[in-house]
Amino acid sequence: MQRYKTLLPILLLSFPLMGVYLACMAPGLAWAHFGADGGDLITAAATGGVAHPSGYPTYLLLARLFQSLPFGVLAYRTNLLSALAMTAASVFIYALVSRRLPGDNPFFIHLSGLAAGFAFGLAPLAWSQAVITEVYALHNLFVAILLYLCFGGNRSEPAARHPDWLIGLTFGLGLGNHSTLFLLFPIVFAVSFQHWRARTRSISLRLWGLIAGLMIYLVLPVRALSAAPVNWGNAATLDGFLWLISGQLYHGQFFALSGGDLLERVSALAALLWGQFGLIGLLFGLYGAFNGRLSDSLQRSLAWIVFASTALALGYATSDSFLYFLPAILCFSIWIGAGLHGLMAGISSRWMRVARLTGLSFFVILFIQAGMNWPQVDASADMRAEKFGEQVLSTVPADALLFAEGDQAIFALWYFHFSLGQRPDLAIVAADLLHFPWYLESLQNAYPELKIPGPYPFAQTLAVANPDRPTCTVRYDRWTQLYCQPAIGSGE
Repeated sequence: MQRYKTLLPILLLSFPLMGVYLACMAPGLAWAHFGADGGDLITAAATGGVAHPSGYPTYLLLARLFQSLPFGVLAYRTNLLSALAMTAASVFIYALVSRRLPGDNPFFIHLSGLAAGFAFGLAPLAWSQAVITEVYALHNLFVAILLYLCFGGNRSEPAARHPDWLIGLTFGLGLGNHSTLFLLFPIVFAVSFQHWRARTRSISLRLWGLIAGLMIYLVLPVRALSAAPVNWGNAATLDGFLWLISGQLYHGQFFALSGGDLLERVSALAALLWGQFGLIGLLFGLYGAFNGRLSDSLQRSLAWIVFASTALALGYATSDSFLYFLPAILCFSIWIGAGLHGLMAGISSRWMRVARLTGLSFFVILFIQAGMNWPQVDASADMRAEKFGEQVLSTVPADALLFAEGDQAIFALWYFHFSLGQRPDLAIVAADLLHFPWYLESLQNAYPELKIPGPYPFAQTLAVANPDRPTCTVRYDRWTQLYCQPAIGSGE
């Protein structure tokens, strides 16, 4: 009976969340919620290739597993990984909160844990990443798992009683999904110990587990050797491997904002936080951050993640950098659970029924907000990428050289051409990557008959070198922009 009582809250959390995600999930390849990288990730997983830096080996292996499911189109099957990962992250949040809260009232404890899980799972930013192909749902699952492994013991225990090697291994595998998980290094190797200087054996075991988990990056050179059509960096070479996993391509975007842009981002992140939880959620979260319901070590860890994630979201000069704020939203959800528990516990000393009604009322507010947020996160009708691929591939002439510009166009065409095998007569060229030697090598492997003048050809020089092929240029900027010319050798 006790097992069923433990399982029931998990079912009450996971089934509704998964149902909501499935109802809002993109039916195929989607550009919703800054999901342009989806085409690259799906294609790299499906063809045995390597995705854009930092390679994401953990994600690619799991995505390939989901792509083996016997239903739905390839993109939909890959989208399912995000939905399951975000649901699991919410479950681990529930488990952490319900195990760390003080008191002996199981109703209050489980209700607070569910509040934290639903607050995160239904936060619009988390919800948006659960319905498309991207790495952020899995990234936040690893954040939640590590917090649970480090702190998910009973309140009377200084930390969780989970094997240190498992904590390190999880950390390493999580870094194989997204390198920004490194922000949790102080938590894994310091803060989660009550007397960390005396725990040299535990630290050693976690370090060995970390090294074992990081071995997943060796998957990238192996995949690179297969000469797949998507092979960023050619990780089969040492220089290419280091270029890929270090994210050298993006180094110039770190902390490159002006003072004015930074102030705008601070305002935007504040508005983003408000949009996740509303006034009531913010008040509960702020109360939970300071009411002492959680242990000092866990509170320090949550505060660090919020600080580090916020700094990264503010300083990374890309249009989707706000997605790095997701771990901070995860931590704030935990504080919401602690805040609700503190309020119910305080009220219950005089009015038990009022305390229970307060807890249940929070869910009413939460679900009303979710209903209001539904239209903005619903990706079930986002067919832009699918229509783009259909339009372009049905329009370009036979045997054309198709130069794609911009991530949306390039990655979408890779998906339809390489993953689904559509229009094998075409040679799809990512114009933005022609200055990389590794891309020219991948291009030659994908199209052995294509003449590629070196060392750094432009689109025009490629067209001249292949005079029997018509040439087309395509990009997507709110609408499809496609221009075609007849083959140079045709004389037209």
